[in-house]
This record gives sequence, structure tokens and C-alpha cells, in this order.
Amino acid sequence: MARQLRFTGTDSKVDGCPALHVDEGTGDVIVQGTPVTDPADLAQLQHFGPDEAAVAVPRELLVNWGPKEMKRVPEMVDRDTFRRLFETFEHTAWRLETRRGYASDRQDPDYQEFLATGACPCDLTEPWFANIRAQVDAGKTVGRVRIADNPPTPEQSFLLYYSRHNAASGEDIRYLWREKTAALPAEDFWIFDSRIVALLHFDDDDNMLGIELITEPAEVVRYCVARDAATHHAVPYDRFAEQVAEAE
Repeated sequence: MARQLRFTGTDSKVDGCPALHVDEGTGDVIVQGTPVTDPADLAQLQHFGPDEAAVAVPRELLVNWGPKEMKRVPEMVDRDTFRRLFETFEHTAWRLETRRGYASDRQDPDYQEFLATGACPCDLTEPWFANIRAQVDAGKTVGRVRIADNPPTPEQSFLLYYSRHNAASGEDIRYLWREKTAALPAEDFWIFDSRIVALLHFDDDDNMLGIELITEPAEVVRYCVARDAATHHAVPYDRFAEQVAEAE
């Protein structure tokens, strides 16, 4: 029976070799590289059997793309550690929001005012906005893509209205209709500097249960691919608001 192989990664910029794959059934790592054929080289290999092959690969391939564990152990962090990431990132912070609502928004008095009046105030001196302005003024980039249903849920409509405040602080806020997200993971996460993923875990009532940090390069790349696809297809929040208004 043929193996079920999953491509893990490559350091090659041109032809895809060398590369690593993982056997989904056994967990075996398949190494693709340049064959070692010189008899003098082969003679130096210990425990080398007659039916075995040797390949040469750069050390960086194994460091960057080799699995670090048979099963990844989640690294959970507290909210203070999570908040510090927004102060210490070096160049980019980006989020994908996929849920139809968040318990924290429903508990916000501004949300209740929005339901009653269609608008809500905002204090741009709050710590979140002040820090974002400081990071953007320092030359860094902060952005997010929000997934919205058609029509948007009340919580999504609230966040769409609130996007003007995020944008006023320097965030790049974009939107994407849910029907266009088939290739995206159904997960909420932040990416910091394309090397740290903060995966946000929620329960069925939209309460955030915990924050998991992911730094394994192959996993981080998977989330970066999702970021690039979401950003490419999403539209700025103000243009999306026009689309929503036209559809009403």
C-alpha cells in the first residue's frame, strides 16, 4: 500500500530539493536529497545495509523542517505574557478572526449601546490603542482580517463599526466573506514577526479559554500561508462596509 506523504518543507529556493515529507500513517520522516554514491563515502557509513540508500542534505533542512516531537505538546501562556507580545514584536503583528461572535464583545457596554443606537463611543487613549499607535509610529505593521457571514451577525456588525477606531490607531483592518474562506483554517490566531503564532482557543459560547504559542517553523509557515491568502482576498473595512450597506 502506498504511503500517505505530507510535504513538510524545503530550504530550496529553486527546484524543491532537498525536502522533507512525513508519512501520515507511521510518522516516518522521508528525506529527499542528493544521493551519496561514492564508494569511499559509503564505506565510512556505519550500519549501512545493502538495501539502504544515503542522501546528503543541509543541516538547516533538518533544523528548520524536521519534527521536534512525535506529538506537539501545546505551550500555553497566560494573558500577561500574551499582552507583552504586542509590545515586544519587531516588525509585524497580524490576526485572523473567524468566529461569528465573541463573548468579550457581548459583555462590553459599547456593544449594548451599538445594538440600541447603531453607534458607540471610543476612547482612543485606552492602553490598546495607545500601544498600537506607538508601535505603528515606530515603523511596525499591525493588521487583521475578519471573516464575516452574509448577512453579518450582530457581533460582526459591531466590530465592523468599531473598525474605524482600530484604523484610526494605525491598524490595517480588512474583511472577507465567509463563503470565500474555504482554503483558510477555522482558527483564530495572531502571528508575530512571522515566527510566533498565538493560537486562541475558544469554547462553544465564544469565551477564550487559553492562548497557545507555536514556534515550530513548519507550523508557523502554515499559518503564514493562511495570512497571505486571507490578506490577498480581503478588502479594506470601509469598502466592505459599503458592500454590506448595498446588500441591505
